[in-house]
Amino acid sequence: MALPLEGVRVLAVEQYGAGPFGTQFLSDQGAEVIKIESPAMGGDYARNVGPYFFSEEHSQFFHSFNRNKKSLSLDISTPEGKAVFHDLAKTADAVASNARGDVPARLGLLYEDLKGFNPKIVCAHLSAYGREGSRANWPGFDYLMQAETGYFSVTGEPGSPPTRMGLSIVDLMTGLGLAYSVSIGVLSARETGVGRDLDVSLFDMALFNLCYPGTWYLNSGHNQDREPRSGHPSLVPCALYTTKDGWIYLMCNKEKFWPALCKAIGRDEWAEDPRFITFKERLENRALIQDLLDGELKHKTTSEWLDIFAGSVPAAPLNDIKGALDNPFVAERNLIQSVPIEGVGDVRLIDTPIRSGEPTPAKPAPTLGQHTDDLLGELGYDADKLARLREAGVI
Repeated sequence: MALPLEGVRVLAVEQYGAGPFGTQFLSDQGAEVIKIESPAMGGDYARNVGPYFFSEEHSQFFHSFNRNKKSLSLDISTPEGKAVFHDLAKTADAVASNARGDVPARLGLLYEDLKGFNPKIVCAHLSAYGREGSRANWPGFDYLMQAETGYFSVTGEPGSPPTRMGLSIVDLMTGLGLAYSVSIGVLSARETGVGRDLDVSLFDMALFNLCYPGTWYLNSGHNQDREPRSGHPSLVPCALYTTKDGWIYLMCNKEKFWPALCKAIGRDEWAEDPRFITFKERLENRALIQDLLDGELKHKTTSEWLDIFAGSVPAAPLNDIKGALDNPFVAERNLIQSVPIEGVGDVRLIDTPIRSGEPTPAKPAPTLGQHTDDLLGELGYDADKLARLREAGVI
């Protein structure tokens, strides 16, 4: 079987994290993603992001976002570069960009700029605050969004300093939104013959992710705060509890799991206790349930409890990054991919979470301009024209 996106060509005017993370979802599923990288700027500046490198020219950070892509060295800010880009646009299904909101118009990346060359082209834009409005020309990054949209206020323990989420989750979610935008845009364009602009921003995605706490505030005035031990705001038990040798996270988020937990720890009577009979009563007695569960769980180790709870009570160990990746279940799921890099050997990357029935391609992130001559050769550019463009600094 072919990968789902084979035959889709995407021109990616991208750098750093959010945009490349999104287009890697596309390249992992077979799309031909062509990174457009400025030769004058040394390409995507993520190529130099450390502190860890496979070799002097291979940033581990860069490889985390750019496997299975091609690199075309091209300065689209010049008239000559724009002409090359327009030739490429004739062959593409989509342009995906991540830049400050006012940049796509300046670089000619909008549907209005490209529809004359390809009326079916989809132009998907990822920005910090959107392409319109008072912040269109503002730079913006993940942690700023977390701060402004409330994430700091619901992360960590009550009474502790405001705390960001440990991962760049807004970048990653917005990148996935970019991949979704490209996919729905191409689907529509292939049906209608007409492309369009699609937009997703870090700020909008961060706010959208507030989801049900946002609904609670908008309709009931409830301003959600942090909960002890990273607990759920309304479902109990759903938090960290102490064991003989550390912590365990229990997540009894359906009524059936409370009796199952009580039985597993040898406290069947708690399932019928009127103080704990439903989520409503358990929420009112959250602190008491925490004390009771700590008292019972301290008699066995986390590993022992996980063996007891397996398949009946939703539970998880509290891992660090090492523990998360060394987890035998990760190996069982084949979630680590081996990718060969010339001159380096095989390196390990986390595989895509989307299973299509076919193995994820295992091509390493491209070197700067690695595919320039081949891609432009396909457009009919001969050696003399390539040499002139190269001499002018366009490629």
